[in-house]
Amino acid sequence: MNRIALAAALAGALASAPALAAETYTLDSTHTFPSFEVSHLGYSIQRGRFNKTTGKITLDAAAKKGSAEITIDAASIDTGLAKLEEHLRGDDFFNVAFFPTITFKGDKFAFEGDKVKSVGGTLTLLGVSKPVTLTATHFNCADHPMTKKKACGGDFTTTIKRTDFGMKYGVPAVGDDVTLRIQVEAFKD
Repeated sequence: MNRIALAAALAGALASAPALAAETYTLDSTHTFPSFEVSHLGYSIQRGRFNKTTGKITLDAAAKKGSAEITIDAASIDTGLAKLEEHLRGDDFFNVAFFPTITFKGDKFAFEGDKVKSVGGTLTLLGVSKPVTLTATHFNCADHPMTKKKACGGDFTTTIKRTDFGMKYGVPAVGDDVTLRIQVEAFKD
């Protein structure tokens, strides 16, 4: 086979080879617990978390692209104090009767090597959508030692002003700045 024929055959084989596709992951709800931190009367930082979260993440490390859709059940708020949780579910805060979910949808992934460093997207809270960037403080993908399936996980953080989303009760005594932390673990579909 001459060089031209060999080059043509190689080019044809490469063109017909399947491209590396993005991988889709489903959140592991037993290891994904978004949480928040807010100043309380200037004395302490109060914390809470949400116990029910679902979602999908798509990663294409070679193309440095991805997408994330995370849905948080607002009624699953957990502070360890039943009376406080009842108040937080009401009209003054999360108003879960009218806004049962908090969502994050993002497709502006920034990578450093094969590690996700940040995800830009839209946070929707109380029916108000605002752009946010979640910064990765930790990220890793590997075969899970127990399930033997590929898994990815990370810790992401951002700070929002809750009044930007219409949550004004108690400001400034209860802080306007809220740190959101979204820790995720997800298994490849």
